[in-house]
Amino acid sequence: MKTIPEAPGADSAKALDAAPASARRARSANATGAAPAHPPRGRRLLPLRRLLAGAGVAALIAAPLAALGQAAPQPKLPVVRLQAGMHIVLAEVAATPQSREIGLMMRERLGPNEGMLFVFEEPRAYCFWMRNTLLPLSIAFLDDDGRIVNIADMKPRSEDSHCAAAPVRFALEMEKGWFARRALAPGAQLANPDVFPGQARRR
Repeated sequence: MKTIPEAPGADSAKALDAAPASARRARSANATGAAPAHPPRGRRLLPLRRLLAGAGVAALIAAPLAALGQAAPQPKLPVVRLQAGMHIVLAEVAATPQSREIGLMMRERLGPNEGMLFVFEEPRAYCFWMRNTLLPLSIAFLDDDGRIVNIADMKPRSEDSHCAAAPVRFALEMEKGWFARRALAPGAQLANPDVFPGQARRR
């Protein structure tokens, strides 16, 4: 199981429920960054409110895997669609302590433009590491408006800490280099009013 060290200057509460790091079904994203206009067949896209309402079920499903010392990835989580200009992300949502703790551990592949969105209850300077994570990843920490605060590249199976530069409630993990290849840097915005409360207020 992952534990997450506190970020320097972060809230004193440890982010033990905030562990990510991972690996997903992966073919590398195409160089153009183009994404399918619609999610793959059978993929569920749900508003975040419904995902959070069913979060207890996801935690129960993932619990037996944690007991195995994470020898296998957790089952696929519900998916939301995020948009950054012309680029589309299909992100599994890890919204419970258990699902966040396991994250993308033991995933061997990530599909094109797939990732995992970590959703926390309170804004803090959360930190992530890569124990039991097989794929190299990039993580973007996002504020309530969906804007990127900072991005970090993470090496597989590393226990180095990668922390948010400011208190946030969202973090998005993608295959390594995904953001850079699409010229998405701090200040860029990912959009979905059902996910980011700052966007919902401006509807």
